[in-house]
Amino acid sequence: MFKKGKSMNYVENILAASSSRKSVSAGDYIEARCDVVLMNDVTGPLAVKEFLKRGKKVKNPDAVVIVCDHFTPNKDIKSAENVKFLRDFARKHKIKFFEIGDGGVEHVILPEKGIVKPGDVVIGADSHTCTYGAIGAFSTGVGSTDAAFAMLTGKIWFKVPEVMDFVYTGKKGKFITGKDLILLTIGKIGVNGANYKAMKFSGPVISSLSMDERFTMCNMAIEAGGKAGFVVPDKKTSEYVEGRPGRKARVFKDGASSEIIPMDISAVKPLVAAPHLPDKVQAAEKMNHVKIDQAVIGSCTNGRLSDFAAAAKIMKGKKVSAGLRCIILPGSQNVYAQALKAGYIETFLKAGCVIAPPTCGPCLGGHMGILAGGETAISTTNRNFVGRMGAVTSKVYLSSPYTAAASALKGRIISPEQL
Repeated sequence: MFKKGKSMNYVENILAASSSRKSVSAGDYIEARCDVVLMNDVTGPLAVKEFLKRGKKVKNPDAVVIVCDHFTPNKDIKSAENVKFLRDFARKHKIKFFEIGDGGVEHVILPEKGIVKPGDVVIGADSHTCTYGAIGAFSTGVGSTDAAFAMLTGKIWFKVPEVMDFVYTGKKGKFITGKDLILLTIGKIGVNGANYKAMKFSGPVISSLSMDERFTMCNMAIEAGGKAGFVVPDKKTSEYVEGRPGRKARVFKDGASSEIIPMDISAVKPLVAAPHLPDKVQAAEKMNHVKIDQAVIGSCTNGRLSDFAAAAKIMKGKKVSAGLRCIILPGSQNVYAQALKAGYIETFLKAGCVIAPPTCGPCLGGHMGILAGGETAISTTNRNFVGRMGAVTSKVYLSSPYTAAASALKGRIISPEQL
């Protein structure tokens, strides 16, 4: 194992090792090795075109991952051509990880398939690449040009970020999930509160969270401006990565953070983020006047098995509100299969939901659930910007699967506690 200085924190230790330095500190500029360079069907074509202008050979084909998930199954000729362009590139350059065989949403598939591991340095031409911090990777979103140069050189430069340590304590309520905790955090510090900082999630509450909930929290670090989000690996992390294919996990120590923010969650109620920013956080029970036309449960934020278990628990034996569209988006084929086996898919079908294939779909206004002008949705996705899910006059409220499912039954936003 790489020998590290005792005073460095977890992020500094990873970045020191990946840049072959004995030590680094916040503010240092470094050139780090990339263990994973990720692209999708929106950002990938841009990155590949930049790559082709400057070189002919991918430095490390095994480090490059291309997942077509934003507009797939292809919604039109343009999206089909983009995927074909990437497929041809992957074949020519012997890129093994293209569409990962059985498909799905990139930020669900990569941990599931063992492609990312603790201690990795991961960059992705997608802002929610910060998801992989949940298993102890340093992972962050970059531009398509950065991804192109990482393919050429196998490296990327970083300014080492400061670490903000959010320490969660208190008793977690019955319907409180990782989604509520990250909404609480973004609501507290604002969408610029962690600009270019790594958000560390720690404390007894985080220790008790499932890996699925940790993925949710790290996924939305970017919504607070974070360069990355992470949980220092523990026993749950080891159990999650054990038996998955790929390289071995790297073990790093953790030292002092730049800032500590205590987060007592004892009084937290199920939350929603109102339009048009993720920091406009309010208690769901106070939003009963908001009528909704659509509910979306899934995405890279909340498209894992436990998310559907929560929604199915709320919906079992009930029907979604008349005239309301409820869309279920499994994050991967594996999640879909597990949800089917557990009976969740049957519960959703009987409740009147529409089951979509694993895809980003409506999250980015792609397809399979676009909002018309003046329509309102509640969604377990990660962004509620103007026009994010369709027409610029539509509105999106963000919530946990519990809250989205309860709201779908009533046709208006409610807390699951109010059922």
